[in-house]
Amino acid sequence: MAQQKTILRALAGETLPTPPIWMMRQAGRYLPEYRATRAKAGDFLALCYNSELAAEVTLQPIRRYGFDAAILFADILLLPQALGVDLWFVTGEGPRMSTTTTPSELAALKPATDIHDHLAPVYETVRILSRELPTETTLIGFAGAPWTVATYMIGGRGTPDQAPAHALKSDAPEVFRGIIDRLTDATIEYLSAQVTAGAEVVKIFDSWAGSLQGADFEDFSLAPMRRIVTELKARHPGIPVIAFPRGAEERFTGAHAATGADCIALDDGVSPEWAAANVQTGGCVQGNLKSSHMVTGGAALVEETRRIVDAFANGPHIFNLGHGITPDADPENVQLMIDTVRNG
Repeated sequence: MAQQKTILRALAGETLPTPPIWMMRQAGRYLPEYRATRAKAGDFLALCYNSELAAEVTLQPIRRYGFDAAILFADILLLPQALGVDLWFVTGEGPRMSTTTTPSELAALKPATDIHDHLAPVYETVRILSRELPTETTLIGFAGAPWTVATYMIGGRGTPDQAPAHALKSDAPEVFRGIIDRLTDATIEYLSAQVTAGAEVVKIFDSWAGSLQGADFEDFSLAPMRRIVTELKARHPGIPVIAFPRGAEERFTGAHAATGADCIALDDGVSPEWAAANVQTGGCVQGNLKSSHMVTGGAALVEETRRIVDAFANGPHIFNLGHGITPDADPENVQLMIDTVRNG
């Protein structure tokens, strides 16, 4: 049955007449049912760690839209919290963390294999979803890539240009590399446990890959993702992996081989025509409609959706946005996008 799922067929390299579709952040604040469930949970972290409610919000967009895949509802910063970093969210401003910038703070992080008790509720969410999702719907697990997670651990919050992480990379390279290595090991453990719990695909989000220049892009974005993919496939033969080095621009070329991933997710900084000629030649691609179309809708949404479907029609493709859907999106525009992909 699993091999009949359209996402898995595309990830295996099959060109389908209609691309399967899901959206990054599809379980989120644009949906009224999500807002109601989050209010019931009390706060964002409480929602992430409440397995029943986290499963509920993961299922909501599947019930509403019938996407071909559901992605686990969680947050990339749960992993550093499991390593011992303090994490909290400020309403209207986002995450805050205790910083990891010194040898003693690096040494205080837990071993990668000690994360599982803390993350047990996440694994339980995966188990619930593997039971409750429709049989045709693929379950995607995920984690942040080491570089992206490290930028939050070093800066203590999201930063516009990841300057604190770049500074530590230059000023204390041993500490910086130690953080990347610890996160790489922990991400392998985390994603492996998600697969054991029932995830059928995993995705690695390197949201800030584009700020790495020169050899740093290979050393701190591609190489850690490659080690994660290699180890996951050794532990779980056949598990498909999607890699998302956001902001890579022309460096998306060759990313399948560079990461070992089965699929490369594309942001909207590259055209679908360019990506079909330069990236899809390496395997499945995912993307890449601008998230703003989910706000504005109309003829431009339909036209751009058709353009992307047509551009990638000659190879394996999973239709998605180029980044996560935003809270101000209109749920009706999501339906318009889906209808356009499926009905032309």
